[in-house]
Amino acid sequence: MIVLELDATDEPLYGHQLGRFFHGYYGNYCYLPLYIFCGEHLLCARLRPSDIDASAGCVKQLSRIVSQIRQRWPDVRIIIRADSDSCREHIMFWCKQNDVDYMLGLAKNERLKRELAAEMEQARRLYQETSQPARVFKDFTYQTLQSWSRARRVVGKAEYLAKGENPRFVVTSLSRDEFDAKTLYEQQYCARGDMENRIKQQQLCLFADRGSCATMRANQLRLWFSSVAYTLLNALRRLGLKGTKLARARCDTIRLKLLKIGAQIKVTVRKVWVCLCQSYPYQQLFRQVYENLCRLCPTPLRC
Repeated sequence: MIVLELDATDEPLYGHQLGRFFHGYYGNYCYLPLYIFCGEHLLCARLRPSDIDASAGCVKQLSRIVSQIRQRWPDVRIIIRADSDSCREHIMFWCKQNDVDYMLGLAKNERLKRELAAEMEQARRLYQETSQPARVFKDFTYQTLQSWSRARRVVGKAEYLAKGENPRFVVTSLSRDEFDAKTLYEQQYCARGDMENRIKQQQLCLFADRGSCATMRANQLRLWFSSVAYTLLNALRRLGLKGTKLARARCDTIRLKLLKIGAQIKVTVRKVWVCLCQSYPYQQLFRQVYENLCRLCPTPLRC
């Protein structure tokens, strides 16, 4: 089984770049890039203007990625996981037509709240009895008045906190026999929150938020450079840093502790000598990473 996670985020802009627009949700001028991850693997980083729906272009990118996955693993099960920005009829219809399952956040409305009213009252009473956050789940079938072509399974979470009610909804193609409402929400859908940490690594650690060029084409290239850097560091973390203290470190920590080493460079007629600093505090870690990578490629490459 492969889970593809979709998310849109903002890339703030401070100049007059082509394609920049004011986004009401983020409250600034920005681009609206689309990211698609599979676990820690980045599969798509597509720059878009911010005057569009967050789901724009998702089907095109999913078609490309799913096609490539099935060329390699034709029998693998694929699940799409995303928040309510991607809960659109054309995406769910495409998933149905292409044998892809989905778990998508569903924006709450008055009809959904009324459907969950009894469970919310039950959660409120539990909170009053225990003074602890209370959750009650409901599994039901729901269809919008106009936008959906058919009724679909929806899981509702009636949660009561110290601040009051906190209802949430997820629409899914997964059956009740596979996952009950509580398991689907808490173990399957909520796992998507970890994807935001990977987007933060790109933006905060690898300069994916630097859209200072005048054109979108140039800024897309900058985003791809950042994506390549993330892919390389993620491979280094997965393969070279396996079994070390930095096996789960962020990209900026790896860059600071492993890659930023003081060195002296000497150039002769035939060779270039790089003399690393003897006081480097992570020599043992560097040596272990080198040995891990050598085991993966025992025969040295020759130019």
